[in-house]
Order: sequence, then C-alpha cells, then structure tokens
Amino acid sequence: MNRDPRDQTPSGATPRRTRGFTLIELMIAVVVLGILSALAYPSFMDAIYKGRRSEAFAALTSVQLAQERYRANSASYATSLAVLYAALQTTAPGSSNYNLSIPAADANSYTLRAVANGAQHGDSRCRTMDIQVTGGTVNYGSACATCTMASPLTDPNRCWSRQ
Repeated sequence: MNRDPRDQTPSGATPRRTRGFTLIELMIAVVVLGILSALAYPSFMDAIYKGRRSEAFAALTSVQLAQERYRANSASYATSLAVLYAALQTTAPGSSNYNLSIPAADANSYTLRAVANGAQHGDSRCRTMDIQVTGGTVNYGSACATCTMASPLTDPNRCWSRQ
C-alpha cells in the first residue's frame, strides 16, 4: 500500500484529513451573518424609504404648480384634487406610495398633504408631509407615525431636506 508522504504525521500515525467546515465554524459564521444583517437591514430600509420620498416631493410640487395655475383663473384655490384637475382638464399625479389631498384651501392659502401608504407605510419617520402656501410664502412640514403636525409648519429639515 503506497501512501503519499505528505499524509503522514511525524509519529507515523495515519493523519486526519480535514475537509469542509466543522459544525462550530458554521454556527459562528451564521451568528456573525445574523448580527451583520440585524445591523444593516434598518439602514437599508431607511435608504429605501428616503428614496421613495422623492415621489411625494414630485407629486406635491406638481399639485402646487397646478394650484397656482388654477388660482390664476379663479377667485380662490381649489379645495380638492378632483376640482383642481377637472378645471385644468388634466390628470392628477399618480403615486403608489402616497395618498395626496388638499386638507385646506381658501382665497389666500392652501395646504397640500401626502400620507404614506402601501410599501411606504413602514416609513415611521416621515409618514405625513405637508406643503402650506400662505400669501406666497411656502412652508414645509412633516410628521412621524406617532406625532402630530406642528402648526405652523416649522419642520423643513426632517423629511424635506435635499440631501
């Protein structure tokens, strides 16, 4: 029986060949992977939510421009999206992640609101975003899932930052 000299131990005993990983090594790898996943997943989801907020920015800005076009031909701002877009003979901006509304409007001011829904509903930091226009002054506000919107709107940095 010919043996490879590399397979012999110095004492002449038959060596134990190591193939693959031991159970302990695999368990340590699984634990490390679990810890890394637990740390990375929330950051990943925050980045996803932040990216989807651009959809709300675009939709609210589109409605804001439509309100100004509507007001140029009317005595006051539109009180609902249906009235606004029917008068302009165009369609409202679509958003699968936000519900848009006009909670308040009169001759001099209006408030636009985007409320997260669908996949974006998990965004507890910026669940609601508002634009309030009063006499040409634009204010931005936002509210988390468990807090209320500040009045007057004084929160331009949390959800409206252009980072």
